Amino acid sequence: MGNDRLRVAIFSDSALPILNGVSVSIDGLVAELRNQGHSVHIFTARYPGYADPDPNTYRFRAIETPISRGYPVSYPPFYRMLQKFRRHEFDVIHTHTPFMLGMVGFRWGESHGIPVVSTYHTLYDRYAHYFKLLPYRYIRFRIAKHTNFYYNRMDHVITPSEASLKWLRRHSVHSPVTVIPTGIPSPQMLSRSEARQSLNIAPENKIMLYVGRLAIEKNLGVLLEMAAEAFAQDLNLRLWLVGDGPARGECLRMARSLGIGDRVRFVGFVPRAEVDRYYAASDLFVFSSITETQGLVVQEAMSYGLPAIAVSGGGASAAIVDGLNGFVVKNDPSDFAQVTLKVLSTDGLYARLSEQAIHSVRSQGVSQMCQDVVSVYRQVMQSKKEEADYGSYARV
Repeated sequence: MGNDRLRVAIFSDSALPILNGVSVSIDGLVAELRNQGHSVHIFTARYPGYADPDPNTYRFRAIETPISRGYPVSYPPFYRMLQKFRRHEFDVIHTHTPFMLGMVGFRWGESHGIPVVSTYHTLYDRYAHYFKLLPYRYIRFRIAKHTNFYYNRMDHVITPSEASLKWLRRHSVHSPVTVIPTGIPSPQMLSRSEARQSLNIAPENKIMLYVGRLAIEKNLGVLLEMAAEAFAQDLNLRLWLVGDGPARGECLRMARSLGIGDRVRFVGFVPRAEVDRYYAASDLFVFSSITETQGLVVQEAMSYGLPAIAVSGGGASAAIVDGLNGFVVKNDPSDFAQVTLKVLSTDGLYARLSEQAIHSVRSQGVSQMCQDVVSVYRQVMQSKKEEADYGSYARV
């Protein structure tokens, strides 16, 4: 059984071309599962104007709502898609979101006797502020209840960090859980000088880089206030933000009000394959979010030799060993700024952090992640088989 080719169905409300931690994780996992000889079909929401390059991706009808801009929501009936699902004899279902399509994957697995694994990617109750029509505390309560309901019905749960594991236990999730950090792809062979030249970065400028959504939950106010304090002490510092989101306008206004608009660049959305050029061209990775389950972009930046400075809280700082490959700072702009300036102005310190950043993420590749996930698949398949065999024996 250990070397059998598996047939895997992936269910997720979020997938490429949506660019976030969930979609990036799925993309890397699917590619590596196929590299290792397994068959994978993806079931996700239709995205306006997007033509899938992957013939094994099935898109449910979906629509955008006022609270899900950029994230189309699938809607029933699902009978036609169920017919397509039944054409394949899947060994395991792997859901990546607990909402509409996560529930579809769970119900179809339940009704067809297929084991269901789910990855808990996100601290969902930290996003309650997007549901403006109902009280914030009520939304957080309902999300917590659904988290408990959904993940306790999984045959196995995967989560990327100890921080997110603790969050599941706080929500009284008692299903078997395995911590498997999301693997990062090998860095591209990019020349730093060529990358900087292509992005028109002056030789004397030092680039602090942020990669991620521009959203309230990313704590970007602290990042911009940190930049303002650091800029006052180093004229060559710049802050570049790669990504887009609903808080872009607010961030632009804040940069203007802080008087740093000429030294902050809002790059906007960048295709996944192009983000590496920004890592290669930058000097330091800065991350202010305290709502992450893991620091995927932190690790990606480290693979290019960027020391990382992240605000403590959540799982983003889990990849950072203080003083070895970066620093974890308090949720305070002044503390953030002083540590940033210290790293960028101390040559010996910067060189050591940069070297260790590369070294610290070498073992966190996509191949190892995939092997660990497949081990979970085989474990739940074996458990399901033993349950079926026991049921047959008990009826004799």
